[in-house]
Amino acid sequence: MADKTPKPFRSPLAYENPKFVNGPDGRPLRIMSEYAEPLARFRRERIQDTVVFFGSARWHSRSIAEEHLQLLEKPGSAQPAPPEEQLRLKMARADVEMARYYEDARKLAYMLAGWSKDLGGRRHRFVVTTGGGPGIMEAANLGAHEAGAKTIGLNIRLPFEQMPNPYITPELNFEFHYFFMRKLWFAYLAKALVIFPGGFGTFDELFEILTLAQTEKMAKKIFVVIYGTEYWKKVINFQAFVDAGAIAPDDLNLFKFCDDPQEAFEYLRDGLTEFHLGNTHKSPEIAKTRL
Repeated sequence: MADKTPKPFRSPLAYENPKFVNGPDGRPLRIMSEYAEPLARFRRERIQDTVVFFGSARWHSRSIAEEHLQLLEKPGSAQPAPPEEQLRLKMARADVEMARYYEDARKLAYMLAGWSKDLGGRRHRFVVTTGGGPGIMEAANLGAHEAGAKTIGLNIRLPFEQMPNPYITPELNFEFHYFFMRKLWFAYLAKALVIFPGGFGTFDELFEILTLAQTEKMAKKIFVVIYGTEYWKKVINFQAFVDAGAIAPDDLNLFKFCDDPQEAFEYLRDGLTEFHLGNTHKSPEIAKTRL
């Protein structure tokens, strides 16, 4: 008579079961991992706080923008370009115009990173941080890299973009699935925010941080620089918020417009020194916050 006793087998450990971990029931674990793993790395790398740069991912350095434009212009052509090529030409000319912001972000990040690197101490202060991608993010990481400082990239995994830029410190190159966990790390460590011209994502981050500061959800002084007065006053009428009673007049003091890397650097350096460099031996390992 055949032995019908079932053969024993081992079920996979829950955290080694990809069907569970990657399925709907594993979502809380995936969310927690995007909190716990970055926290462990920040502590290991002795990061105390950051200065976050936001701005468009679509603009290039001046040299690359000018090269793209030259390839599209085709001097001597007698026939007008087709509509789709005219649009590409228009965007290439805009890229050349906006390339100054790439160069300014690079300069400002270089100055901030060089200054913070020279502060000394056991932990790294005011580390230049970006969303990890191209454009203004690349410019800021590049500037900090050129200063010989650590620099952070909080990249988001998307179906069509974006690859991390090559100037992020490898140990501080993060990849996120959840936008809201990435946003937490932008706000949690930041002592300053520098907003360069950008699109929907830049608007999102700007107003999120301003709302957290306005409602005092962050138990710290955060300095917000809005860089590029001409651009921002063209696309947002901040005074209209006040005139309509949507915000208080004092809310306009939550940020400062700047148009020069040196001006922005001096404002941030002086503010960070006054509010965040006193009694440094008592500073927490991770920035204090109500978040």
